[in-house]
Amino acid sequence: MSDQERYIRPPSAESEGRAPGRGRLKGRRILVVGGGQRTVDAETDPVGNGRAMCLLFAREGAQVAVADRDETSAAETVRLIEAEGGQGFVIQADISHESDVVAMVEQAAREMGGLDGLALNVGIGVGGLGLAAVTTKAWDQVLGVNLRGPMLCCREALPVLEPGSPIVFISSIAGLAAGSRLPAYDSSKAALGGLMRHVAMEGARKGVRANIIAPGLVDTPLGREATRGRPSRGAAPVPFGRQATGWEIAYAALFLISDESVYVTGQTLAVDSGMTGIS
Repeated sequence: MSDQERYIRPPSAESEGRAPGRGRLKGRRILVVGGGQRTVDAETDPVGNGRAMCLLFAREGAQVAVADRDETSAAETVRLIEAEGGQGFVIQADISHESDVVAMVEQAAREMGGLDGLALNVGIGVGGLGLAAVTTKAWDQVLGVNLRGPMLCCREALPVLEPGSPIVFISSIAGLAAGSRLPAYDSSKAALGGLMRHVAMEGARKGVRANIIAPGLVDTPLGREATRGRPSRGAAPVPFGRQATGWEIAYAALFLISDESVYVTGQTLAVDSGMTGIS
C-alpha cells in the first residue's frame, strides 16, 4: 500500500459516542475531575476527553460528580448527562488549590453517599518552547496542576474510596516520549507515573487500583488549540491515519474504571494508535 493509499482507521459507533450503554457501571459513584471542557468554537468543537468520560460513565449506569474549575462548563456536561436520563451534579473546584480539593472530595462523597471511582483528567501546558524559554513561574504552575493536583486528589480520596475502587489518571504520551517541546509538561506527565505506582501500592491494602491512560494525538478543543500554536503537532504521522476522538479515550477509561480490568493495577495504557510503540 502506498503512502497515498495509507490505511485510515474508520470510526466505530464507540469512536463517535453513538454506542448504547451496557450497564457496566450500574450503581457506581464516580468523581471525574476535569469533566468540563474548554470552548474554542462552540459550533464545531468535538467532545473533550473529560466530558466524554462523564457522559459515558453515566450512560453505563454511574452517578457522576462532574468537577471542573469552570463551573459553567461542568454544568453543561451535567445538562448533557441528564438529557440522556443519567445522573450527575456539578462541583466547582480548582485542584491547584488544596482547600478546593479537600472540599471537592468531601462534597462528592457526601452527595453521592460514597465514592466508588476517581478519574483525573487534568493537565495544562504553558510557557515557551524549549528549555531556554522556561520560567520558574510557568514551571511551578504546570507542576502545581499536573502533578501536585492529582497527588492532593488521591490523598483525599484514598481514605473514602470503597474497597476495590479504581483510580484512573489521564496523562499523555508526552510522559513516555519527548515531543511536546514543553519541558514542564513532559516532566509532569512522566512524574505522574511515579505517583500512580505509589497510589497503586498504597491502595492495594484495600484493593484500590490505580492506572494511567496516556493518550496520543486526540481531536479535542484543547488539541485543536494546541495545533494552532504548534502546527507541526497536526502534521505528526499517526499509524492509523487520524487522531483519536475523545470518546476513544473515554472507552479506555471505562475499561479501567469497570470490573473488566479488576486485576489490572500500576499500569500505563497508551491510546495512541501505536505512536509510541511502532512509529
